[in-house]
Amino acid sequence: MSEKIDKYIIRVYGLIINSNNEILISDEYQVNTRMTKFPGGGMEFGEGTIDCLKREAIEEFGQEVDVLDHFYTTDYFQPTEFYNKGQLVSVYYFAQFKGEIKFTISDKPFNFIKEVNGAQSFRWEKISRLNSAHFTFPIDQKIVNLLKEKY
Repeated sequence: MSEKIDKYIIRVYGLIINSNNEILISDEYQVNTRMTKFPGGGMEFGEGTIDCLKREAIEEFGQEVDVLDHFYTTDYFQPTEFYNKGQLVSVYYFAQFKGEIKFTISDKPFNFIKEVNGAQSFRWEKISRLNSAHFTFPIDQKIVNLLKEKY
């Protein structure tokens, strides 16, 4: 490692699976980059992982989720992609919506009007058809493979 790592970046994600064995995927335009990932985001100081996921659900979906079971926490060194000298720790939980879905579900990737930072769309994908290469980040790619083993 050429640079000294001096901070942790902790991100928390929700694995939301419907009754058709489809998982919710987020297509986003952030940091001037197209990305396909699982819904979730960065943990803030003073916040626990479950509270983080609940806050992120309100921010991203505009509705609450129940956090069910822990699925995976990064167990190897992963440098951050967008922050210098950072180590990424990602935590994944199974979650479900409280009540009916109140936001738009798309049938195609990156279904937003304009590619501006903060643009986001959601879609369902059959777990059996997930392809890790379609996900932007290495830890999400690992999660796709773990999900395919489980389902």
